[in-house]
Amino acid sequence: MILEMKVPSPGESITEVEIATWLVEDGDYVEKDQAIAEVDSDKATLELPAEASGTITLKAEEGDAVAVGAIVCLIDTSAEKPDASTSSATQEKMEAPKTEAVTSAPIQQQAATYATGTASPAAKKILTEKGIDSTLVSGTGKDGRITKEDAVNAVPSMGTPTGGNRGTTRSKMSMLRRKVAERLVEAKNTTAMLTTFNEVDMSPIFALRSEYKEIFKTKHGVGLGFMSFFTLAVVRALKLFPSVNSMIDGKDMVSYDFCDISIAVSGPKGLMVPVMRNAENLSFRGVEAEVKRLALRARDGQITVDEMTGGTFTISNGGVFGSMLSTPIINPPQSGILGMHNIVERPVAIDGKVEIRPIMYVALSYDHRIIDGRESVGFLVAVKEALENPIELLMDNDVKKALEL
Repeated sequence: MILEMKVPSPGESITEVEIATWLVEDGDYVEKDQAIAEVDSDKATLELPAEASGTITLKAEEGDAVAVGAIVCLIDTSAEKPDASTSSATQEKMEAPKTEAVTSAPIQQQAATYATGTASPAAKKILTEKGIDSTLVSGTGKDGRITKEDAVNAVPSMGTPTGGNRGTTRSKMSMLRRKVAERLVEAKNTTAMLTTFNEVDMSPIFALRSEYKEIFKTKHGVGLGFMSFFTLAVVRALKLFPSVNSMIDGKDMVSYDFCDISIAVSGPKGLMVPVMRNAENLSFRGVEAEVKRLALRARDGQITVDEMTGGTFTISNGGVFGSMLSTPIINPPQSGILGMHNIVERPVAIDGKVEIRPIMYVALSYDHRIIDGRESVGFLVAVKEALENPIELLMDNDVKKALEL
């Protein structure tokens, strides 16, 4: 029996996916529920499991955009599972010549495979007029012969010839990467985006982490990082300035009484923005545990569409990559995003004296259509105040209770 495997719908509003990687080859025997491919939607990368055991015939190439419901492969369920020893021997037989050919051939012989052929008289004349050495042109004719068309398309070097590598690589952007690009351009084109900046003295948080991070990790199994402090500071500021926790829907302004905080993380397929639901109900331990869970799922390509849908405000931490300062782009339809940056010891004036403190620059990008300067600056100042006085404003003057120690 031939089973036709069709692309399942990965989520609402998604009409097509892209075959990112086939995990099996045409003609392989696959087991039921075995992952046979990774597919990209505009929101996430998902694994496609085999619906039955049998021999597989692929009907799509890597990089193909396939409509939801379209056939991507056939599985012959009547095929018998090959003997393990036979399969192993066959595999070794197939791979052995390839390995020998690669490892035994001298580098000079391998390079000779790509040697440039001679130029035709017409091509030679054109190359001479352009001042291009024929040895630097790859021919497309028989035996590598340089044709007239090759010579016409050849581009002369604008600098001193060095004989160095000048190759280029072209690869197709994943569907997820293309969607991210579209959303970023949309945000720039459709919002009145402004950015306001401030700086935060991280000394109080450094002191708390230094004193409690080991016992916190021992007790809860997660580290006491910066994200819990920033998330809870953002939640507090959103309650003080609810317009920042709002969105535009047509001619309406929609405000939320909950805080679904999106966190920008870097995954194998690019930027992903999973959501911490109801962050206003999370403790320090709860935030750290959720950040770790979502980051691991994003890294392993297991994040789902639901986990990246929604969000009322975004936190992006460019500091982990060494960023000193940036203007983060709003994640539409949200109206605000907070950018964290690296922490650097800087000289600052404290009570009329110069002291060295660990300083982080923070940036709030916001949609000026519904957030005025007073709200945006006030929001960022509220975040700064909470981070510089976390015991009082985030822990209610009881550190051990707040950290659940």
